[in-house]
Amino acid sequence: MFSACLARWDGWLRGKAGSHIIMVKEGEIATLSVPDHKEVARGTLRSLIRAAGLTVAEFVAAI
Repeated sequence: MFSACLARWDGWLRGKAGSHIIMVKEGEIATLSVPDHKEVARGTLRSLIRAAGLTVAEFVAAI
């Protein structure tokens, strides 16, 4: 779900490494390693949202 949300925004490149999707925003050094699971723990999801530079409201609006 998280990776599908970020894939909607331009600039996010994806790759796969085991059970995780690796996402990199063009022009940024940091990457996101997103678990490719049906469910992601609440704290993990909030951490990923924060690391992506989004607010919870922006993320919810995108899905």
